[in-house]
Parts: sequence; C-alpha cells; structure tokens
Amino acid sequence: MSSVQPLRRLFRRAAAPALGVLLALGVTVAMASPASANGSYSGRAYVYGAGVVSDDFNDEGVVNVSTNRLTNATCLWQTILYASGYLPASGIDGAFGDQTDAATRNFQRDRGLVVDGSAGKASWAKAGDRISQRDNQNGWLYIIFDGVAGSRSSYSSHDFVLQRSPDGNYRFYPPNGGPYWAGYNSRTCS
Repeated sequence: MSSVQPLRRLFRRAAAPALGVLLALGVTVAMASPASANGSYSGRAYVYGAGVVSDDFNDEGVVNVSTNRLTNATCLWQTILYASGYLPASGIDGAFGDQTDAATRNFQRDRGLVVDGSAGKASWAKAGDRISQRDNQNGWLYIIFDGVAGSRSSYSSHDFVLQRSPDGNYRFYPPNGGPYWAGYNSRTCS
C-alpha cells in the first residue's frame, strides 16, 4: 500500500462533510436572493433596465403575498396597478396583501395572463408594454408609464413618472410621494 492511499482516504472522509456544508451554504444563499422563485429574475437588488426601455421589465422578480411582500418593488407594482385602474391610491403602501392580490388577478385576467395573483415575469413584462422613454438628462432616463385602464377597472387610469439611473436602477413617483428606489430589499414607501 502506498503512502498516498491513506491520505486519499483521509481527504475523502474530510471532504464529504465539507462538501455538505458548502452545498448547504450555497442553497441558503440562493434561497436568500430576492425574487429567485420564478427562475427568471435578474438577481439585482433593484428593478433594473439596460438598453431599450421597453424591455426593462422583462426579467423582474416575483412580488406576491409571500415573496418580496414588503418592499419598494411591491410599491412600484402597486403604482402600476393604480395607474392601470385596478387599485386606489390608498392601496400603494409597499405591502402585498389581499387588495393587491385581487388587483393583480384582475390585471392578469384582463391581459390574458395566468391568473395567480403573483406578479412574476409575465405580469412585469406586460406592464412594461406601457412604458416609454421621454427624456435623457445626463444619463438619467425619464420614463412615463401610460396608465391605460383595463376593461374591468374600478378606478380611473393615471400616468406616472419613472427614472432609470445611469447604473440602470429604477426609481418612481407614486401619487403619495417619492421618488422611491424600486428595491427588492427595502420598504420606504407607505
């Protein structure tokens, strides 16, 4: 028996638990990422865009009653629902609850999407159809969300302003204040 074989056995015994710990840490990190549930999320801390503005919402994270429930990304989604005529201004609070769930379902139903109350890739992309760039000032893009009301809406439609920073991160101006950064890790709108 060569002297290398005992070292290999020792390495294998030590490597298995270490590999298990690394895998556990890797799963923990992946699970901690905001909005990772839909598999299409860009992985960024903010609603993000690059290149053509009309494609900016095509890879956003999930916001719903259990994922990113209390965030400014949820507040942006609520502002979209408000502008589209599905939510009253008083419903924009950055907390994804029953009222936001119902408004999201109506938004999805009216647009032929899967009706699940979860604003994921398809819902964000459909909302992104309503944004257009209006101005570029020193790398800051000024964008308008065209709030065309849906056929089932209970509230009137409203346009609102978004801005994309030179770094690609979004901020927005809901009717109750702002600007707020559209982040997945914080909630400053209420």
